[in-house]
Formats: sequence, C-alpha cells, structure tokens
Amino acid sequence: MENKAFVSVAVIWQQSVVSRIFDGTHTDTGYEHYAEPTVPGMPAFLAMPANCLINLAYVLLGWYWWPSGDKGRQTYFQEVFALMALLYGPIQWVRLWTQHHWAAVLDQLLTLPIFAWVIIWCLFLENGWEPYVFLAIEVTSLTSYALALLHTQGFELALSGHVIVVLWRILKVQKHFGNASSIWIIVLGMMCCFGFVSLKMWDRELAQWAIFSRLTGHFWSKVCDVLQFHCAFLFLTLMSRYQRSSVK
Repeated sequence: MENKAFVSVAVIWQQSVVSRIFDGTHTDTGYEHYAEPTVPGMPAFLAMPANCLINLAYVLLGWYWWPSGDKGRQTYFQEVFALMALLYGPIQWVRLWTQHHWAAVLDQLLTLPIFAWVIIWCLFLENGWEPYVFLAIEVTSLTSYALALLHTQGFELALSGHVIVVLWRILKVQKHFGNASSIWIIVLGMMCCFGFVSLKMWDRELAQWAIFSRLTGHFWSKVCDVLQFHCAFLFLTLMSRYQRSSVK
C-alpha cells in the first residue's frame, strides 16, 4: 500500500516535469556556470570528466548500502534511501551531459525528497510506522519546489528549510538513542554539508587556485555530498539498531 502511494507521488512528479509546469524556474544551464574546463574531442557525456565521473560515486554508495537479507519496515527505509542514491547520480550526470533545463529541474526536484526522507526515517525511529504522515511530508517537500517559481533563489530557500528540519530531527533522535560515536557522525555530516554548499557556491572563485583548476570546487562539493549521504546512512542505520535494542 505504502509503495503504491510513493509510486503515485513519483508519477505526479515526473508528469510535472514533462508537462513543463516548471519552465519558469531558474536553473543554471551551460558550461559557463562550471569552473571545470571542457575537454575538446570528448563526447558530451564526458565533456567535464571530473564533474561527470564523480556521479558514479552515488551509484556505488547506493549499491553499498542496499540492504540484504529479510525485508522489513526497518530495511524499507534503507532500501528507499539507497534507491534515491542510485537514481541521483545518473540524473546529475544527464544534467551535465545535456545542459538542459528539464534535467536541471529533475535534479533539483529529487534533491528535496532525499533530504525529506531523512526526516521521515527519523520520525519512524521516534514514533513508529505512520505511512500517511510520511507521504504528507514527501508531498510537502515536492510542493516546496514551487518557491522556485516565485524567486530565482527559491530552490535554495526550500533546500535550506529542508536542511534545518533535518538537523532538528537528527538531534532529537540523537537525544533519544545516540551516544558519543553517533555525535561524531553528526559533526562529520554537518562539515560535509557545509562543504557541499560552500564549495559549489564558490566554484568559479576557487578556480583561480591551481589546486582547484581541474578538480574544481563543484567536483569537491559532490565529494562532500556523497560523504554527507554516507554519514546519513551511518547515523540512521546505527540509530535503527539502537532503537531495536531499546524496544527489546
């Protein structure tokens, strides 16, 4: 039942992109928005080799964290999160490959429910199975992308709101089930989140330094993004084990 509900949300999301609802949103398209120079003679899908190939890391991350063994409600959250990682890499690669507006919109649209899934997983650990609440959160997350229609920085505003709520819920879970080890995971995750945002924002400014001339700020921001994704897996799976232990 819950899988059908989430599939329905995904179909609505896909139809929204295809039907050009978000044609008016601001996205950065074109190689001029990236500090990494294109390599003459390379095919379009490898025009910026470093920024393109780093997206394989998301696929490897999703494969690494794909749950094995018995499927249950605990592993369901990990499975969906791993699936998001598996999808996110190729979608970002297509954005770099095509430099098309719809690909950029799809990239941004998937980013928001990924953060929202962390909120949902935290709520499950605290309050148990509430599928309609979870569905409402994902719908709200996707709906918040409408801010991108209202302002050029609307997506960034929506993403900032997601990050703040994620941090709030993680700290609440930490208070209930965490220990010193999980605190360090949170600290590392926050550092990676800061690196993800700042390195991407200062991509072109950092390119004046030799160390960022080929492996640019945008590339390292994606490294930070993969690491914060990994930290989320580490924290939430660890808290899932502690939560099961406390119930017993």
